[in-house]
Amino acid sequence: MIVDCAIYRDGRRAEGPQDFSEALDEVRAAGGFVWIGLHEPSEKEFAHVTREFALHPLAVEDSLKAHQRPKLEVYDDSLFLVLKPVVYEPESDAVSSGEVMVFLGDSFVLTVRHGEGSPLAAVRQRLEHEPEMLAKGPTAVVYAIADATVDHYLDVAAELQTDLEELETEVFSPDGGGSRNTASRIYTFKRQILEFRRATVPLGPPVSRLAGSGVAGAGLPFVNDEARPFFRDVGDHLARVNESVEGLDRLVSDILSAHLAQMSVRQNDDMRKISAWAAMAAVPTMIAGIYGMNFEHMPELHWTWSYPAVIAVMAALEVGLYRMFKRRGWL
Repeated sequence: MIVDCAIYRDGRRAEGPQDFSEALDEVRAAGGFVWIGLHEPSEKEFAHVTREFALHPLAVEDSLKAHQRPKLEVYDDSLFLVLKPVVYEPESDAVSSGEVMVFLGDSFVLTVRHGEGSPLAAVRQRLEHEPEMLAKGPTAVVYAIADATVDHYLDVAAELQTDLEELETEVFSPDGGGSRNTASRIYTFKRQILEFRRATVPLGPPVSRLAGSGVAGAGLPFVNDEARPFFRDVGDHLARVNESVEGLDRLVSDILSAHLAQMSVRQNDDMRKISAWAAMAAVPTMIAGIYGMNFEHMPELHWTWSYPAVIAVMAALEVGLYRMFKRRGWL
């Protein structure tokens, strides 16, 4: 469905028709540009938009099906940019992502949103309070959306860093590292980082092109040259995010390795203790087994002090073994 349809001239929202076809005709005749926002449109709803704006069928297919990687495509009548806004859910410590598709043309910006992880409402309000930026045309809208998305990445990275510190404390605590749920938490956290990376890492080349870097970026149509420094700023923020994500991923892998090493050490300690107790139990079992055999001619069978002597020997051997194992740290 269409969330909003507005005409902008000289950086300010202007009165105009609510029908996007009439709005597009008006801005092409009188100047300005139109910004249309849609949320999870159906194929039937999007068909009219496709015809009116002459959108490329491949871009239309991507917009309807979603589940795309961040990318930038150049078509004859528009640019097609895919962003993946990320949302951090503190209740479940989970990361989820939505999608925003942006069509940029000569006199229009068309945004298609999937999921709830989107800053578009706030972006529109902020831009309408910054007429100097909005006066730069449709490119300013694309910049504002990309900037808000990447800035929110920084917030999510900070939240994940806090969760990682808590997880690290749990793993290296005297008792927490041995919990059965620790490995599961580490693996779940690694999956959250992977979800985050899918949104941030592929966005680097599109932002670089929008900033005018490289041969492909220099000839990019529909992008105002005055906006390229702003996209470079977005690229700098995105580089910080990607560095943070890479650091988080490495730390999680190190924590998982440390946790597995701790578990191995604990298992070795348990095996040593079991072996020590088994050795201590073997001594009286051996002596009792010998004197439990029903032979008539065995030494000291008829001696009065034979029983207490055997008990004393077994006790002395047990004490000796216990002290030896204790000194070596097996018990």
